[in-house]
Amino acid sequence: MKEIKPVKVIENMEVDELIKRMGEAGMGGRKLSEAIDVIESMANDKYCSVFLGLAGALVPAGMKGLIIEMIENEWVNVLVTTGATLTHDLVEALGGKHFQGDERADDFELQKKGFDRMWDVLMSNDVYVAIEDFLDKHLDELKKAETIQEFLKIVGSKLDENSILGVAYKKNIPIYSPAFIDSGFAMILAHKGININQFKDLSDFLEKTWEFKKKGFIYLGGGVPKNYIQQSLQFSSKGGADYGVQITMDRVETGGSSGAEVREGISWGKLRENAKYVDLRADVIIALPLIVASLKKRIKKN
Repeated sequence: MKEIKPVKVIENMEVDELIKRMGEAGMGGRKLSEAIDVIESMANDKYCSVFLGLAGALVPAGMKGLIIEMIENEWVNVLVTTGATLTHDLVEALGGKHFQGDERADDFELQKKGFDRMWDVLMSNDVYVAIEDFLDKHLDELKKAETIQEFLKIVGSKLDENSILGVAYKKNIPIYSPAFIDSGFAMILAHKGININQFKDLSDFLEKTWEFKKKGFIYLGGGVPKNYIQQSLQFSSKGGADYGVQITMDRVETGGSSGAEVREGISWGKLRENAKYVDLRADVIIALPLIVASLKKRIKKN
């Protein structure tokens, strides 16, 4: 046992120093510090390929820049995310905006004014016009894609690096979106004759997982991205993941994947018994800026 040390904040303290002091405390603060330690370990392990699973309204909440930094800094090797996340990323890449609103606003009035609400974040319905125009401009090329991953790579090639899609293309990071059709992005495409076999995506994803010597994962939220990665780890070669970090506020009692403890994966073969892992019950939107700030201090670019 180690004695709990009260956290002290001193003048001009850097984020990483604060995080390390939190690691000497207990409960959520300690778990946050330990989560950063594990992410640092997997990023520095040259034999480890890292999956990043993204779910939830992270882009509307302002987390896009941090996700871009994680990709640019090569802390992740494969991205698995929702169609909604990619829709919001494309919205901003094409000049659309998300706005601070009020969770107590009159939703009927917002609807009349053409705004959609995500708790205290607003987005204009007009953004879908820009998406449709963009897709029409590149439709002939996009129709050649045989997988969602190939499709997203083509989209990323048309965007600058101030987008998740654009920077992933630049860094050659594959993006998989197993529930892509459950998004505004895909609903527009459905009317334009795009018909992609998602089983081909799955086959390609499983091949990658099978080839990786060591594996790690970072789950920002749960949902389909987490489960997609988890199931591939179960059937991969060389056993499950060697490292794992999950940040979620979902509960364990429902038995669903989103809230399941990371260590539960050991029983399925999704996580090695001797793996380094942390299950952090926290709001990703609060935790992620602290994580990225701390890692930037610890991990220097090559």
